[in-house]
Amino acid sequence: MTSRVATENSGDEAQATDQPAGRAATRRGRPRISFEDMAARRAERLVNLVICLLSTRQFLTAERIRDAVPGYEPADGDPRTDEAFKRMFERDKAELRDLGVPLETGRNSVFDAEDGYRITRREYELPAIEFDPAEAAAVGLAARLWQSAALGTPARSALIKLRAGGTDVEAASGGVLPHVDASDPSLPTFLEAARHARAVRFDYLKSGSGQAERRDVEPWGVLSWRRRWYVVGFDRAREDVRSFRLSRVQGDVTPYGKPDAFERPEKVDLLDAVAGRPPDEGRVARIRVTGNGGAQLRRYASSDEDGVLTVTYSDLSWLARAVASAGSSARALDPPELVEAVRSRLVAIAGGAQ
Repeated sequence: MTSRVATENSGDEAQATDQPAGRAATRRGRPRISFEDMAARRAERLVNLVICLLSTRQFLTAERIRDAVPGYEPADGDPRTDEAFKRMFERDKAELRDLGVPLETGRNSVFDAEDGYRITRREYELPAIEFDPAEAAAVGLAARLWQSAALGTPARSALIKLRAGGTDVEAASGGVLPHVDASDPSLPTFLEAARHARAVRFDYLKSGSGQAERRDVEPWGVLSWRRRWYVVGFDRAREDVRSFRLSRVQGDVTPYGKPDAFERPEKVDLLDAVAGRPPDEGRVARIRVTGNGGAQLRRYASSDEDGVLTVTYSDLSWLARAVASAGSSARALDPPELVEAVRSRLVAIAGGAQ
């Protein structure tokens, strides 16, 4: 008798010993899930939860949601699985509410034993988007700004969605939108750095200087003034507020450091920082442009009267090269030294081609 009981107990012990070993082997056999995969699964589960709760007018209990929404582990009779589901569901509810999703709690009748959940469609959906003329002009102007910058595709997508919703930005603005040239290659980098408060490093050719200087700047913002783009910020080396014209930036702009590395002053007027600075010391040139070949020169012009550009410059060789690069689309009118410099450069190019 004693021997049989001992044998049975030994079998029970062996069975109890084998069970954890089996679970450990199962855990070792499971593939590891990366953080990106976990985040993707969580986002997919939240989307499925919202779709489920939008698709019903009744309050759904947690167990019904568990059965209906992919991503929740089904019940298997194990209390630990049930507890894991409850914790996951509580986190999901809290995140939806933090995102502004109107998650309602209630019961369908007095006979229900527990609360259920639903999302009322009229509370969840956004109202119709309507712009007054000033707002529509601002949106249209922003879209034109991004047509030639890094966000061109998202901007066009946003306009298409607005038109699909019945809002025509250009019609609402009265059809009068100023021209904005955003073709400067450094513009998107400066905008992104200012938005994330990251310092930038670049080479800058100051007016009247023949050599570019390295600048380390905390960009506060970017603006267009008199058809030229400027970045305004704190120059770390000079310990002062400075403005920089983007057309004088040489080479690439390199952001460095962590985001939110500085704070933009609350009471700062970017336009005053640009317009209030002393005027550039330089000479004035007049250049006639036609067609699209003079687009680069138009960026540097302070005025454009019937195709005749007024350009302030300090480097004769630089401007002559820009005019010559435009080919037949540009012709220097004055001063005479610019006309001669352009002619000499074109002759040299023609001679090299022969």
